[in-house]
Amino acid sequence: MIWAITGGSGFLGLHLARRLLAAGHSVRSLDLERGDLPGVEARAGDIRRHDDVRWLAGGADVLVHAAAALPIRGSEQALRSVNVDGTRVVLDAAVEAGVRRAILVSSAVVYGLQPPPITESTRPAPIEAYGRTKLEAEQLWLARAPEPVILRPTAFLGSGRLGVFGILFDWIRENRRIYTLGPGANRYQLLAVEDLVDAILLAVERPVAGLTFNLGAARFGTVAEDLRELIEHAGSRSRVSGLPAGPARVALGALALAGLSPLSAWHYRSADKDVVFEITAAEHRLEWKPRFSNGETLGGAYDWYVANRAALRRAGGRTHRTPWRQKALGLARRLS
Repeated sequence: MIWAITGGSGFLGLHLARRLLAAGHSVRSLDLERGDLPGVEARAGDIRRHDDVRWLAGGADVLVHAAAALPIRGSEQALRSVNVDGTRVVLDAAVEAGVRRAILVSSAVVYGLQPPPITESTRPAPIEAYGRTKLEAEQLWLARAPEPVILRPTAFLGSGRLGVFGILFDWIRENRRIYTLGPGANRYQLLAVEDLVDAILLAVERPVAGLTFNLGAARFGTVAEDLRELIEHAGSRSRVSGLPAGPARVALGALALAGLSPLSAWHYRSADKDVVFEITAAEHRLEWKPRFSNGETLGGAYDWYVANRAALRRAGGRTHRTPWRQKALGLARRLS
């Protein structure tokens, strides 16, 4: 089959493209950066430009819409321009090209901070701009996409993932104290990118058009337990220390408002909450089973970071594949 991927040079896009090429599929990619993965027909372009997306979708059997603006990129208007208006352009091209199945990689942040259990029938209640724009994109997708499928992964990582996790890995490598909001007794479900790719492939094979699926790890501990497992895996002398959640959240919010923190509202508002989603629908309808625990996923991503740290570009990126400037967090790092 011919697979078309928006965001094909991004963290998820590259993992998906490698798996598809290994299975003998043809892969076409559109991203702001062209990318250099051998075997992929790639173009540097913008999902908001009709000509770029027509090129991507033309002749494709499957379209995976993974491109999105992240919440660190500015105003809600800027997010909506990519995540909502760009999705409209992608849908126009998919319909025009006669794509057989269209898969939207959304996000579990559309649920906001509701207590578990959270199933696909739980009414979304996003708490910040990114979640609101992803929910709008979902609504467009279900209304217009050919054989639409929506995947709602929780935070996913693996080899090549940096961003906020790169900051965590940096502190652990330097034996710094690792802070949690509150005692870290809450649970924060993660997802291995390999498991997300499994779900995308199954979403094409199974009769699931029109359905939405939550995706997350099946095995995970509390935040403090998962961090201690990672610290032990890394052979680090870091220690986990809890901060008073209320004052810490206010301080992080003020730093973010002043542009002095790389963390988004979701990061500091969810850090001491249970972020856990039911995945039984994906297990039953997709016949999907996540292979990796939180600890295994964190450990694998950390190992990649250590092995490739010297070759990473200088901090200042705005994607999951690039190091982020720590800004005011850098001072806390030096003092920890």
